[in-house]
This record gives sequence, structure tokens and C-alpha cells, in this order.
Amino acid sequence: MRRNRIGLILLVTLLVVVIGRLAVVQGVDGAAYANAASLDRLRTYPIASIRGEIQDREGRPFAYTVDASRVVADPTVVADPARTALALTTVVGVPVGELTEKLSGEGRYVVLATQVAPETADAVEELGLGGVFLEDDPVRLYPSGAVGGQVVGFVGREGAGLAGIEQTFEDVLAGTPGTRRVEVGSGGNPIPSRGIDEALPATDGSDVTLTLDQDLQYVTEQRLAESCADGATTRASAVVLDVRSSEVVAMGSCPGYDPGRYAETPDLLGNPIVSSVFEPGSVLKAVTLAAAVEEGVATPDRVLSVNGHIQAGDRVVTDAHDHAPVDWTVTGILAKSSNVGTIMLAREVGDEKLEQYLRAFGVGSRTGIELPGESAGILQESADWSGIRAANIAIGQGVSVTTLQMASVFQAIANGGVRVEPRIVRSVTAPDGRVRPADEPETTRVISEATADSLAYMLEAVVGPGGTAPLGQIDGFRVAGKTGTAQRANPETGGYAGGGYVTTFVGFAPADDPQYVVAVDLERPTSSAEGGQVAAPVFRDILRYALTADGVVPSGTARPDFRLTATP
Repeated sequence: MRRNRIGLILLVTLLVVVIGRLAVVQGVDGAAYANAASLDRLRTYPIASIRGEIQDREGRPFAYTVDASRVVADPTVVADPARTALALTTVVGVPVGELTEKLSGEGRYVVLATQVAPETADAVEELGLGGVFLEDDPVRLYPSGAVGGQVVGFVGREGAGLAGIEQTFEDVLAGTPGTRRVEVGSGGNPIPSRGIDEALPATDGSDVTLTLDQDLQYVTEQRLAESCADGATTRASAVVLDVRSSEVVAMGSCPGYDPGRYAETPDLLGNPIVSSVFEPGSVLKAVTLAAAVEEGVATPDRVLSVNGHIQAGDRVVTDAHDHAPVDWTVTGILAKSSNVGTIMLAREVGDEKLEQYLRAFGVGSRTGIELPGESAGILQESADWSGIRAANIAIGQGVSVTTLQMASVFQAIANGGVRVEPRIVRSVTAPDGRVRPADEPETTRVISEATADSLAYMLEAVVGPGGTAPLGQIDGFRVAGKTGTAQRANPETGGYAGGGYVTTFVGFAPADDPQYVVAVDLERPTSSAEGGQVAAPVFRDILRYALTADGVVPSGTARPDFRLTATP
């Protein structure tokens, strides 16, 4: 009897514990458990922002984004991986075996197909497959292909800009993604009509309008491609600047790349015009003579007796060909591209002063262009110049620049001595239509207007009779410019031997009312052709198109008669 009472007490005690626990679960913890169950049915999906467009100065697109979707799955709620894969394979174009393997995994998230078109996404939804979902996966398109590719850049698979404007303006273009939180049923699909469905909308990116003209960009790149096809030119670059604003109207290099297929050309994904440096050669003589004129040691008609060679430290520097003394004017020294005459004038200016002018023109510093990877070039401090280094720098050797830096030097000359920092972005337009113009570039007076006029006069003689670049002439327009033929460092030896040459031509037109500056450089490792032979024709063709397309009126005055020697 006593044993029965003990058993009854134990049974009652257990019942009390169970009932108490049920009361706690239902009455106290019930809301928490219900909330946990609800949270377990919640899924959060990203809402992609639409990346902003990159456009040319007329609003024509270089890059834009279209809607697309990513097909994903949660294998833990896929009831029959094989049947699900069989239903999907013909819709998304992925082999059934690959789909089956992914759907049979143990994880809770797998990607089945990426960047599928809207009609394909609709077809996937219509299948109503449990555990299979759609996410935003926009596609970046580049309708101009390789045209402007080195400027525009590209985005990686994760959608972030990795080069060019796409990289520099990543924060502006990308926008801000949103999120959607939904309650799903047992099959893993959103519960229609009822259940939680909350969204934080995405904010689309802003559009970036460039200063480039898409038509001129195309013509520039086509002309450079012709140069690269000549069998001797391994790289060709060109940049076109508006003289007054210093806006980059065209910028291209060959070989280039297509941003939409960047993975096919992994070695060509930079922008040599702002990142690759070279020794400019005689085009830099324009700065040396600008310093000489500004410092009062030269005028266009001053006469110097110029020998064919000159001692520079422990070396001897010669003109292109050694010669007996010639009584050249300063204009003749520039038109004939005399190394010796230029070095004589540089010595009158002095090393320290010459360095000051080089740096004022932008040599040795970045231009500040809105592109990644810009090089400052190389300009050693004048205190460290040896005798041969001082002579070489005066004639454009022993100093390195980018194509854009050389264009900027001549922009200052063409603009009456005022250097304007080059720019390639005109404005940014927000999703709501508000337009924010680019900041005004910095301007610096480098030389006086009188000196700039004298330089323009002498540079015009370069393409005139007796100059080194008659092939740079454009019918109907007065043209000013300078050739350059500089030894190219051989990357295999570290010296000049066997490196060939970099040939250049930089100039502007009309010389009597400058509108555009064009800089061209060609890397020719196996050729000794001079800038006036190979670079000047490229310059001429690009500049001629720029002038005619813009409706620039031909020069209204005749080219001056230049005096190159003491006796006409």
C-alpha cells in the first residue's frame, strides 16, 4: 500500500512538471517560438542598383546597364534534384549533370546561372520549382566596343569598376543596393498575398558625361590602328585637347581592348597615354626655347653660329648629321631641330631656370586627369644634372613624359602661355536629373602671351619650307608643331642599344587662332624613321578631321615667310 502511494506521488509530480512546462511554452515562450519559426521562413534578397551610364559629350553611351537575373537555389528544400535540373536545363542552357550536382549539395545557396535575360527569368518563374529563386544580376554593356575602351575602363564580375572611368567614379556610378525581405513557404518560394514582404529600394547610380567626342575618338583610334599595322610600330598613342578648356576630346592607343571582353586581352588593360612614359626627344625643345625667349636671351630672328657638334661633359652631342658652322636664326634652330643650337640656348638660360620652366609646363608631375594609374614622368632635379644630362634634357633625352603631358605643354603655348589642367569629365547627372558640372580646372600662366606668340611663330616654321615636318601641313590651315625622334630604352639591356626610337609630333591649328592640340607618339623598336616622316602624317589626319568636323573656318591669313638663316 505504501509502495502504491509513492508511485502515485511520483506520477502526479511528473504530470505537474509536464503541465507546468507546457504552460511555460504556450503562455510564456509561445511568442518567442512563433517568432523564431517566422524568422526561419524569412529570406533576404539583395536589390541591385542600376549602374549609371558613361556618355560622350553629346550624350552618346559608352557604357550602360540592363536588367538581368541570377538563378540560384537552396538545395535543402529541393525535393527532387534530378527532376528540377531536367526542368531547368533547356531554359537556362546549363547541362543537366552540372545542375543536378549543384542541386544535390549540402549547402543552402548555389548559383545555377548568371546574367540571364528577362524573358529567361520569366520562364524560370513560370516553372514554379521549389527551392529555386531569382536574384538581380545586371549586365554592363559597352555599345562602342573598343572605341574609348582605355578611357571608359570596365567592371569585374562582381560589378565593381576595375579600370578607367569605371574605377575612378565607382562611388558615383554604382549607386546603393537595396534589400527585400520575404516570408517563404515549405518549398522555399515567397508566400503570395500573405506573409512578410518588406523592401528597401535601391538607389541607382549617377551618369558620368565625358569630354570625349565619340566620332573623333573612333577616327583617332582607326588612324592609330593603321600605324600599328605598318610592321614597325608596336604602340601608337594620340590625344586631342581643346586649346581653351583643355578638355580631352579624344584619347586613344593601339593596341587597345574591348571593355566587354577584357578577359581576352589581360596584358592590354591599362591606359598608356597617362601611365606609360617615354623620352620625348625634340618636341621638348619647345620648352627650352620658350625659356630662352621668356628670359630675354633669344628672339625668333637672333642669329647663332651653330656647329655640328658640341662638348657636353665627357661626351660630344651632335646634330642629326655633323656639319660645318651654320648661321641659323633661333627660328631656324627650331625648324631644323638643331640639338647643338638648342643646347647653346639652354646654357644661356641655366640649368636651374630650365628646370623651373619644365616643371611649370607640367613635366615631372601628374596632370590630375580623372583617370587611374597616371604617371608623373621623370625629371631629375637640376642640382644633380651632369654636363651630359643637362645637354640631353634640353633636347628631350634623359627626361620622361606621358603623351598627355606633352599635349599639355603645347596647350599652354597655343593658349597664349596659360596652362589649363586637362580634364576628361564634363559633368555628373544624378538619378533625379540634377546635373553637377565638373570642378573648374586650375590655370597657370607659364609664359607671357608675347613669348607664346613667338613660340607659335617658330613652331609654324617646322611645317613650312625647310622645316622637319612638311607632312604635318593641312590644306587651308596654318599649322604649328614640333617633331621628335628619341632613342628608346631597350627593356632587354637597360640601355639604348637595339631599342629603336619613339617618334613624336605635337602641334596645333589654326596657328593664327588655335582650336585643337594633337599629340602623337609611335613606339618603333626596329625603325630609325623620324617623327616628321611617320608621326606627322598621323597628327595631320587626326587634326584635319577635328577641325572639319567642328566647322572650324580655314585660316584667313597666309603663313609668314620664315627666315631660318642669317642670309635669306
